[in-house]
Amino acid sequence: MPEGDTVYRSANRLRTALEGKELTGCDIRVPRYATVDFTGQTVHSVQSRGKHLLIGVDDHWIHSHLKMEGTWQVYESGQRWRRPAFQARIILTTDTSQAVGFELGVLDIVEDANDAVGYLGPDLLGPDWDAALAVRNLESDPERPIGLALLDQRNLAGLGNVYRNEICFLRGVDPRTPVKDAGSIAKFVDLSFRTIMANKDRNQRVTTGDRRAGRHFWVYGRENKPCRRCSTTVEFGLLGDNPLEERQIYSCPYCQPRPS
Repeated sequence: MPEGDTVYRSANRLRTALEGKELTGCDIRVPRYATVDFTGQTVHSVQSRGKHLLIGVDDHWIHSHLKMEGTWQVYESGQRWRRPAFQARIILTTDTSQAVGFELGVLDIVEDANDAVGYLGPDLLGPDWDAALAVRNLESDPERPIGLALLDQRNLAGLGNVYRNEICFLRGVDPRTPVKDAGSIAKFVDLSFRTIMANKDRNQRVTTGDRRAGRHFWVYGRENKPCRRCSTTVEFGLLGDNPLEERQIYSCPYCQPRPS
């Protein structure tokens, strides 16, 4: 599942392949931008911002979001793609490589990057990370469940559903607990930062410290299995601001008591 660390690694690969290079080909397979062609222009920047990716080409930005299924892949010139061509949404070619965005959930062309990502809170993996601001943002709505507040990219950018569930477990707090009852929000923020930083260069996300297959997570994806700490059965639920936005939550009812 793509989260901030996934996009961070994608940006690093794209930066190596594209930054400072002139595009020898540009194919955008989105009807709205079908006539846009950056061939002959130079890529001046590749950035990740939370779960968003920005590619700067002269005076425009290519903005993408992976959502659930998207991925950016880099190939050497002439190398066969590992995914079918009909899934490609954008192809950027240089004299040595090709960057292909497959099944991107969002693909936009903007003149000002802030139009796409200006609403985001501090980026956990960004050079301007501001923990104090993230704490203030989270505490600004004390009645909101901590599990929803952590996923809200306006509070802090980069956490997805895997991290949300794992961080709540590690803090011993049920995701449905209101922010005001969740204990130290500064500790939530610090743990979020340390956990995503530990994973930013790993291809396989791990929160338990155990890299063996099937041992990577404490509770995420482990419904009806024994808690790794106390052996109580891990429970599954849904949490969202409304039924259309509900996401899976996993918790141990003993290690993470439900709010009263």
